[in-house]
Amino acid sequence: MTYRICVVCMGNICRSPMAEVVLRRVLEDRGLGKQVVVESAGTGGWHVGEPMDERALGILAERGYDGAAHRARQFTADWFDRYDLVLAMDRDNLANLRRLAPPGVEVRLFRSFDPAAPSGAEVPDPYYGGREGFEEVLSLVESAAEGVAKHVADEIG
Repeated sequence: MTYRICVVCMGNICRSPMAEVVLRRVLEDRGLGKQVVVESAGTGGWHVGEPMDERALGILAERGYDGAAHRARQFTADWFDRYDLVLAMDRDNLANLRRLAPPGVEVRLFRSFDPAAPSGAEVPDPYYGGREGFEEVLSLVESAAEGVAKHVADEIG
């Protein structure tokens, strides 16, 4: 059985692909890489087919991650059947996903898996800012990714 995760932000060129790359590495490090598929998408479609934002790629590369293969996609309502876990990077995207979701499907905030994060904590959008915003996103994603991996390990036994 393969467990499937989709991480979702607005345009799928900054936060969610960064989280996808980091989470994939954390799961690999825990020996779960062959059992778990991690993907990402955006609730908006204006970047579909584009690579990850160069600033996001640069910050990832500095910490030893490779996001070069990423191409942006848009999440659509029929995708809920594909995934066991859908994670939103912020409350706006959480609301957008919940509007699309069929009854009974749970969508959670990515940072809800970080035990140090307050309730409702988000991963802020770094797109309109500078380098420090991308560094912050990567740090927040790395912190929450460990909790996501633990949750997945518990789910798949």
